[in-house]
Amino acid sequence: MKRLFGTFGVRRIANQELTPEFASKLAAAYGTLVKGKVAVGGDTRTSTVMIKHAVIAGLLSSGCQVVDLGVLPTPAVQFAVRKYYDGGVMITASHNPPKYNGIKFVDEYGIGIAEDMEEKIEDMFFDENPDRVAWNEIDEVLENSGIIDEYIENVIERVDAEAIGSANLKVIVDCGSGAACFTTPYLLRKLGCEVTTMNCQPDGFFPGRNPEPTADNLKELIDVVKATGADLGIAHDGDADRTICIDENGDFVFGDKTFALVEKQMLKQAGGGIIVTTVATSTAIYDIAKEYGGEVVATKVGDLVVARELKNRDGLFGGEENGGLIFPDFVYGRDAALSTAKIVETIAKEGKPLSELIAELPAYCSEKMKVECPDDRKVEVMEKIAEATSEHEVDTTDGVKIFTEDGWVIIRPSGTEPIFRCFAEAQKPEDARNMAEWGISLVKEQLKG
Repeated sequence: MKRLFGTFGVRRIANQELTPEFASKLAAAYGTLVKGKVAVGGDTRTSTVMIKHAVIAGLLSSGCQVVDLGVLPTPAVQFAVRKYYDGGVMITASHNPPKYNGIKFVDEYGIGIAEDMEEKIEDMFFDENPDRVAWNEIDEVLENSGIIDEYIENVIERVDAEAIGSANLKVIVDCGSGAACFTTPYLLRKLGCEVTTMNCQPDGFFPGRNPEPTADNLKELIDVVKATGADLGIAHDGDADRTICIDENGDFVFGDKTFALVEKQMLKQAGGGIIVTTVATSTAIYDIAKEYGGEVVATKVGDLVVARELKNRDGLFGGEENGGLIFPDFVYGRDAALSTAKIVETIAKEGKPLSELIAELPAYCSEKMKVECPDDRKVEVMEKIAEATSEHEVDTTDGVKIFTEDGWVIIRPSGTEPIFRCFAEAQKPEDARNMAEWGISLVKEQLKG
């Protein structure tokens, strides 16, 4: 079992567990394995500068050359690494609250590092020392301040900018004071949209809202979309790898809906292809694939797992149910900027409002709940739940996914927080809610034991 890494990277409370000493040694362990030119970027959190300097020091001490990319989204770092560098490090805690921060490591393709590399880093961190080069072998720190502009231009090249510009779409953008402040508003304006911004000043305290783009956190965006008659609302998480939409009526659009919408367009344009997603994603993804010549491959939860499978299978498109979409010909990871561009392109080319496009998709009702669980009890609780539900049809690819006549529920421990997540899907909203509540009750029951 991994001792530090979660679903993607290491996340802890800044300057409590995630201290400069911790970050530096972890980065030195990674640098020992890479021994090359490593790009480093970070999000807008108050602790990012401190941790980034520690990471850079650790990389230099192990013999790496470092390229500082500044403050930018995670997918922009992945884009840069894939094009120019031997590895990369992103300082971010993504959607976690302000007190958290984290370190994401990527390989030479810009994909989150594989489990065996994570284990080697952990072994070096705990049981043996990273390499430390001699004083006269310490390399330099360079800067690449132009990568954001290059990233935005590459996004624009992948959509029909002329069609988007002709549609004169009015878009409200809520960057949550995160890294998307430096990309999405500029991207949409370059595409010809009329853009109104909210929470688009970078601020590590996230004063406007929590970084996670949930319906509860986006109430203000919903109100503004309705009040202004906008065509669309767009929101991102802290490191700008997820995109959540609000339709023209002010309705929150779940991430699996936008996944299905973009999947439909990608399959139509390509005439079919391999779609990779996780076991926690909507049945609608399978329905769309069947209709438009696609094949769905299911993986464990985690965008780095989906990305690696996309690369291995030469997949067309992939993603997760949380608004994280992956375009493997561009970035091997969730990419909020290209997701945003593809969504506005679809609205523009179809000539229909978002609500109508969503209504045309296969309809399922979903419910998402979570319950606290100490990290050191997750394995025990998961084993007990698997045993308690053995009479049902189950999928244990990741956690336990239980199938019933009403629908399905997946119960799995979070890789980034001390919680269990329960996702349920059914034809009726009350069935989805009941199944999610059942999943939560199973966790609580096993926690008592």
